[in-house]
Amino acid sequence: MSGFAEYPKITPFLWFDTNAEEAVEFYLSVFPNSRRLSELRTNYDGAMPKGSILTIGFELDGLTFTALNGGPHYKFTEAISFVVRCDTQAEIDEYWQRLTADGGSEVQCGWLKDRFGLAWQIVPARLTDWVKHPKAMQAMMGMKKMVIAELERAAAE
Repeated sequence: MSGFAEYPKITPFLWFDTNAEEAVEFYLSVFPNSRRLSELRTNYDGAMPKGSILTIGFELDGLTFTALNGGPHYKFTEAISFVVRCDTQAEIDEYWQRLTADGGSEVQCGWLKDRFGLAWQIVPARLTDWVKHPKAMQAMMGMKKMVIAELERAAAE
C-alpha cells in the first residue's frame, strides 16, 4: 500500500510524541485481525534524524489508522475514544486487562486509557438495550469495567 490513495476516505490519525511505532506494535498485539500497512520515513535531518519513522499506517480489525511521530505538542484526551464492542465477558476482560496493563488506567462506565493516553470504551454488544432500563443505567454508572451479568440482572428488575 503506498500512501493515502488506497486508504478509506476517512481515517483516524493519531498523534504520538516519538513512540508511534511502539504504540502500533502494542495495538497490533491487542486486536486480532490487525496488521501494519505502511510506513513513511523522514528523508532529511530536522526535528527527527533522517530515516526516522514519521507515520505508520495500520489496521485494527478492519479499521485503518495512521500513527504520527509528531512531537510533544499534543496529547490525547477523553474527548475522542474508540468503542470496542464485545460479545462475551471473557472478551471484555481480555481487552480491559491488556489495554490497562503497563500504565493504562481505568476510568468509568467501560472507559479506560491505555499507556499511551488513548481512550477506549470496552462495552458489551447489548449495552444500549440494557441501559434503557433505569436500574441497568444506574448499575453501569457505578462500574469501571462492564460486567455483563450485573447489567443483565439490573435490566431484568
